[in-house]
Amino acid sequence: MGASAHQDTRTGPSVPAQAAALAVLLAAAFGSALLGVTASPDTAGEYARLARPDWAPPSAVFGPVWTVLYAAIAVSGWLVWRRGGLRGAALALFAGQLVLNALWTPLFFAAGMRGTALVDIVLLLALITATVAVFSRTSRAAALLLVPYWAWVAFATALNAAVWWLNRGA
Repeated sequence: MGASAHQDTRTGPSVPAQAAALAVLLAAAFGSALLGVTASPDTAGEYARLARPDWAPPSAVFGPVWTVLYAAIAVSGWLVWRRGGLRGAALALFAGQLVLNALWTPLFFAAGMRGTALVDIVLLLALITATVAVFSRTSRAAALLLVPYWAWVAFATALNAAVWWLNRGA
């Protein structure tokens, strides 16, 4: 999603190009979520059946939190794209973290591979960290928009590890 024929070097991407790019990035972010949920339709039921630490949030928390985070991910990518920076390493990191994000739910819930899901989420956290660093070179606002995502995934990594440990014999 680099510069296009719709870009004027003085003003940046046109409004229609910006709207289209934002729509594509929103679809990519929310599509990542949809892939995970489609592959694992009973996540709330499965989550309820698992042994969890006392600090685990109720399943009703995850939907609203992820909705806000996916919107922030898309806007972050859009801010970098607007400045011509969503290419090369930035694009690879952005796409890579969405892929790892999409894989986590089917691994953890549908396949019951909680240890593999833990590896996935650790790699996801590393990619988010790298994405924040790379995005900060183009847009400080874009990098800051990813900080709540990073924090939530760090929390989710600890939760994944705790659930894996508590359910390792099951």
